[in-house]
Amino acid sequence: MSYQAVNPFNETLINEFSNASTTDIENALTNGHEFYLASKSQTPNQREQLLTQLADEFENNSEHYAKLLSTNMGKLIGQARTEVKNNVAIARYYAKHGAEFIKPKTFPSVDKSNAYVLYQATGIVLAVEPWNFPYTQVMRVVAPNFILGNAVILKHAGIVPECAQAFEEACHNAGWPVGAFKNLFLDYDQVDAVIADPRVQGVALTGSDGAGRTVAASAGKYLKQSSMELGGTDVFVVLADADIPRAVKEAAQARLTNAGQVCTAGKRYLVAADIYDEFLAQLKVEFATYKLGDPLDEATTLAPLSSKAAQKKLREQTEQVIAGGAQVLYGELTDTNQPGAGFTPMILTGMTPDNPMYDTELFGPVAQIYKVADDDEIVALANNSEHGLGGAIYATDIAHARRLASRIETGQISINRRMASHSEVPFGGIKDSGYGRELSHYGIEVFANVKAITYND
Repeated sequence: MSYQAVNPFNETLINEFSNASTTDIENALTNGHEFYLASKSQTPNQREQLLTQLADEFENNSEHYAKLLSTNMGKLIGQARTEVKNNVAIARYYAKHGAEFIKPKTFPSVDKSNAYVLYQATGIVLAVEPWNFPYTQVMRVVAPNFILGNAVILKHAGIVPECAQAFEEACHNAGWPVGAFKNLFLDYDQVDAVIADPRVQGVALTGSDGAGRTVAASAGKYLKQSSMELGGTDVFVVLADADIPRAVKEAAQARLTNAGQVCTAGKRYLVAADIYDEFLAQLKVEFATYKLGDPLDEATTLAPLSSKAAQKKLREQTEQVIAGGAQVLYGELTDTNQPGAGFTPMILTGMTPDNPMYDTELFGPVAQIYKVADDDEIVALANNSEHGLGGAIYATDIAHARRLASRIETGQISINRRMASHSEVPFGGIKDSGYGRELSHYGIEVFANVKAITYND
């Protein structure tokens, strides 16, 4: 595969990179394994300081790292700065709490014996990461594994090579030891070869369910621990007692932030019949406030899609949705023959289970809306999906919203706030949205050897 940085706003080729050589891969594996072995004789507190230094590097040079997000994948510069800030927060969280998470834990006596558990590193983790959040998705894997003592090799998305390279440079600038983190520009055959290597003991992937199936199959073939954070068709539920202006504003943000290229974006609005007309009218007005433009321009409020290929794919998918019986309530199909990868926001309705695109994740600013009668219909629609990543519910009656949240089959639900991840809270999905959890103490345990030791006095 090719690694090219192409500005999606103006389609200018910025830089391109060659795939890693066999020697590059062997050096990364050798150095990573040596870091893992050396970490066994270190305390995690030493690595906490280095992780803090990495957070400082990103924070002190925020504008440099943010601009690469805008030029490589089109992220609005304001949202790019926010991603760098969130990246820093993840690093600081594990620098503060990581050593505590992996302290030995005692267990109740077993057959009159004593028992405790150690959390130990296992080796190298291969991280296969997406372009939509080029830093934070990497940090979610790197920070907990670094504290644990696992090395990380990164295979990043082909369209954000400068971001991948920048993450490695940040680690170098922060004084990280050789082998702790290495970016490699790999093709898919090379990915499989890295997974097969016995020095690699874990594989973390964030991406589409198709990519997840391929990489998970390879990890399974070689009996490697894996975690998969895949796509979603998240619902954004608005109940009859919701604060409508707030719900409208955050519904638009949930679909249009990062140009809608978010796994946990609000993709399906489920709106109570009593307020449906009012909500839809206000939503159209809110959508109209978003304006496409240069992501480096502070005045731009809607970013282009990540690439021309992404733009063409979303247009084709939307055409299939409409051909399958859905109706357009707002917006129009984007002319992909025009320069740039911008995509006009749309709101569709009438997506039924017999639509060939019914359970397809539309990765861009195309929303679906449903009028719902009651909780049972909400649950039926929400759960009639092979995905199960996240969702949001807006309501005044929080007890009601919590009961409803418990019935929706996803890894997480937000109430009266847009779905988002937080360092302190586990994140992941079920069904075709993947398995395993990132963040919180779960993120540090997923690739750990949880070793039980029993003894008698």
